[in-house]
Amino acid sequence: MILRLWNDCCLAIGAAVDHETDTQQFMLPITLPMIFAIYVGVSAVNNPHGPLAFWCSLIPFTSPIVMMVRIPFEVPLWEKLLSIALLVGTFVGVTVFAAKIYRTGILMYGKKVNYKELWKWLRY
Repeated sequence: MILRLWNDCCLAIGAAVDHETDTQQFMLPITLPMIFAIYVGVSAVNNPHGPLAFWCSLIPFTSPIVMMVRIPFEVPLWEKLLSIALLVGTFVGVTVFAAKIYRTGILMYGKKVNYKELWKWLRY
């Protein structure tokens, strides 16, 4: 599921830019949650039921990594189901946003895109 979520984010970025070099400005907000999740996962080994591990196992962009670290430490079933439900809901939302960006961005050619422009595309 996280790979599909990652793939949809990358597809939206790919549709928004013309050249491969322009994607670098948009990749940082996508990679930061994954790097943060790895650090929280390492921390969760020491304290798997702490507040940081709990909340990061529910946040959809960090939950696949952190929850996989927490599962061997007997996580309650409701936390697992809530994490899955939030992840699926976020996947659907990101797919809708990626489709909106793709619909508008694929028709644009030669225009430099920034975050303000992407926000406009999401509202079309």
